[in-house]
Amino acid sequence: MATDRLYLDHAATTPLLAESRESVAQGLAAWANPSSPYAEGRAARSALEDARRRIAAAYGWSHETILTSGASEAVALAQGRAKVATRLISAIEHPAVRRASGGAPQLAVGADGRLVLAALEAELAQAEGPVLLTLQWANNETGVLQPVAEAAALVHAAGGLVMVDAAQMPAGWDEGVIADHADFVAVSAHKRGGPPGMGALLVRDLATLTPGGGQEKGYRGGTENLPGALGFAAALEVAEDRAAMAALRTRLDSAIEAAGGETVARDAPRSPAIAGYRMPGVAAAVQLVRFDMAGIAISSGSACSSGSVKPSHVLSAMGWDEAAAREVIRVSFGRGTTAADVDRFAQAWSAIARDVRDRAA
Repeated sequence: MATDRLYLDHAATTPLLAESRESVAQGLAAWANPSSPYAEGRAARSALEDARRRIAAAYGWSHETILTSGASEAVALAQGRAKVATRLISAIEHPAVRRASGGAPQLAVGADGRLVLAALEAELAQAEGPVLLTLQWANNETGVLQPVAEAAALVHAAGGLVMVDAAQMPAGWDEGVIADHADFVAVSAHKRGGPPGMGALLVRDLATLTPGGGQEKGYRGGTENLPGALGFAAALEVAEDRAAMAALRTRLDSAIEAAGGETVARDAPRSPAIAGYRMPGVAAAVQLVRFDMAGIAISSGSACSSGSVKPSHVLSAMGWDEAAAREVIRVSFGRGTTAADVDRFAQAWSAIARDVRDRAA
């Protein structure tokens, strides 16, 4: 096995940044409970509130911020306590959203992986009472960007609310998507170079959420994670270069296609940092082992479900047959990914595909 490992699974989790590690250490040194009234507690509270402001500012958010243990808890909090009568999700949402939705109707997506707005309109027309629509900013398997603004306009016109799962959205990449259109936003620290076990639910109006806890203004229970909040804030302040990642993804798309592969949702608007690729005739499970042996870490989809390499519900919703869907892997970039990394992966991809074809001949 190669000793110079190449990590291309940043959509699953990202290495802890030095800036974040240092801030976490500072938080651990400030060990007092932020809810305590004495001087040490007040100092911890001040640091916590500063981190909260920095997290919100990084996402261009000027409303409320509830600190959580991660994006999954943020999703569950909004799904469980939003003051609505009906919940809707798209058919390609993350497993955490699907679990928290309580069997909510799943809206169709097109072959490009984007929400079919006509399907949303049809559900809104027959819904009894206000609706909560949960929609990803970008799909965690394919990178396809969802029509958040257009969907939010329909939901808001019907008197409903919108939650955006922005776990895969780097700070500064919003372009007004969440700031202008979301009522709730779930974000995650460990996807952005921060510590695991830390996230937040951004809330436009706390009046749309039922309280339920002793901390976080009564909307969450449990002592606040000061080290995690400080580490999250610090990570978000380290820029992620969108243009550089877009160039890398375009480079990899071309290399894979030139070698006989297929780019998932090639013509759809996609995150510059996430892409899905099909290697015809080679199961994703085989690819994962072969890439790992070559010193390259990738995945076949969501880290919450990829351990078992199940058929992708995302690709199924996009109309892929099971055999083809089982041949798709995910590649995702981070701050340190380079053109040399992309070229190394492309060369390994070509070698694996060629070797499997030769063995089958």
